[in-house]
Amino acid sequence: MLKHGRLLTLLIALMMFLAACGGAAESNTKQSETKQIGEKVVQDFPVTMKDARGKEVTLDSKPKKIVSLIPSNTEILFELGLNKQIIGVSNYDNYPEEALKKEKVGDTNVNVEKIVSLQPDIVFAHASAMGSSPDAFQQLEDAGVKVFVVKDATSFEQVYNSIITMGTLTGKQTEAEKIVKDMKADVAAIKEKANKIDEKDRKMVWVEVSGEPEIYTTGKGTFMDEMLNIIGAKNAAENEKGWVMMSEEKAVQLNPDVIITTYGYYDKEAAQKVLKRPAWQNVTAVKEKKVLDVNSDKVTRPGPRLAEGLQELAKAVYPEVYN
Repeated sequence: MLKHGRLLTLLIALMMFLAACGGAAESNTKQSETKQIGEKVVQDFPVTMKDARGKEVTLDSKPKKIVSLIPSNTEILFELGLNKQIIGVSNYDNYPEEALKKEKVGDTNVNVEKIVSLQPDIVFAHASAMGSSPDAFQQLEDAGVKVFVVKDATSFEQVYNSIITMGTLTGKQTEAEKIVKDMKADVAAIKEKANKIDEKDRKMVWVEVSGEPEIYTTGKGTFMDEMLNIIGAKNAAENEKGWVMMSEEKAVQLNPDVIITTYGYYDKEAAQKVLKRPAWQNVTAVKEKKVLDVNSDKVTRPGPRLAEGLQELAKAVYPEVYN
């Protein structure tokens, strides 16, 4: 009876492990079989997963040739260690440096003929392009090219799911799980410090993703809003939703303690221009010269560098806490 009891316990543990692997990505419909060897998870193909369109995509073997149609997907693929397998990227891809050397396959207008000529085993598209490129996706599939549309992530948890999904489809599940584990650890470390910030000391932060003449900020349902909450700050635009254009008069009335611009990569004078705005001279952040720029890609691109962007934002808003 003791032997049978131990066997039953082992079987239950194995079932729980496989269930956890299957629940890691919401889009998964039929995961590959996995075997635990030491610390490494060895995957077996075929793998079937459901994409953002609700369409099941099956890969019979580990892909050797991969095309990415958006920078966030590309960053995830490189972080998974797939440099050699990546044969095409979008015109917008700028990170890592190796991405600049890859074949370009278009921007919002996908170069279908180019992609087909590269004969990829899979193309990783993105839900944000479904409105502009649905015909391109269909043309690729009609030509026999497998297309997987990654969900549009707007939170850390959704980014974790995207990484696990792409890792599973490319035979890099172990690497994907490590990336997610490291990101979660970085976020947890920030949260631990944020918990020590007294409510009365929480700073009001205005995030500016686009400058004059059309000033845009980020409200609820954006990475920046989640990030501000994580680091212990308040979003000056917390009553807004998504990326929203706001009048200069309304922005000034919010009187933020700190102003963060995210477009310095494209405009090196972004922070200085805010400091010089006549109508903003009585704003606390301007008077105290607490106007700083953070890397836009790190804080808005749903990929592995998001945790790095969170750290950069935390140090900009609360240097005394996070430096």
